[in-house]
Amino acid sequence: MMKTKTLKRSLTFLLAFSMLFCMFSVFGNVKAGAVTDRVSMYTADLYASKYGASSTTVYVQTKDNASNQAVYVHYNYLNGQDWLDAQATYFTTLSDGSKIWKADITSYNTEYAIKYVADGATYWDNNNGKNHKLESLGSAPVTVNRTYYAPVTEIRATVQNYAFQKNVKVRYTEDNWATYKDVPLSYQSTNEDGTEFWTASLTLDTSKESDFSYCVSYGVNGQTYWANNFGQNYDSSYRVYP
Repeated sequence: MMKTKTLKRSLTFLLAFSMLFCMFSVFGNVKAGAVTDRVSMYTADLYASKYGASSTTVYVQTKDNASNQAVYVHYNYLNGQDWLDAQATYFTTLSDGSKIWKADITSYNTEYAIKYVADGATYWDNNNGKNHKLESLGSAPVTVNRTYYAPVTEIRATVQNYAFQKNVKVRYTEDNWATYKDVPLSYQSTNEDGTEFWTASLTLDTSKESDFSYCVSYGVNGQTYWANNFGQNYDSSYRVYP
């Protein structure tokens, strides 16, 4: 009789342990299985970071034809607080058929991941378990921002390192595109993730600030990629405040 009770207790323990292990495996796989080519952070625009919280616009790329799609930026407003979901809205479709979604977040922590729900399944891009932080470039070929201390503005581009030989230029206008100038950017450094940081300084006419706009081209391997605000170009209001 004692042996039977002992055996039952052992079986009960093993069953409980197995259930606990399975639960851990299920929840663990949600995080560990975050990387998928169906969804990725495309690029992010950091608008203000000098005082208080950072305001960031996050663009997300999805690459499937699911009939029911929902995209969220999963972020932490402040260390120690619960994580939140900011739902992204559809923004545009790229030439390759992939979709771009857009969400705005404000955070003191500037750490986030991408959650994608399609046809009842959930997919993640959490930057290989490290989450996204202040990166401005995800799967996009090139992204751009600028700082402005009148009359000098610094154009700053981050590019994917597709090849050693590359040509990065800013195209800008001060008369609403009646005329424009092309100025090359210079290589500055290689980031931890292998992307490269390029810059150029422009001296602008402060009286023409309202007619100033720009875009950046990235030529590599016989192709040219543009960071042009998805075809709208960047105007004088588009800047960061370091």
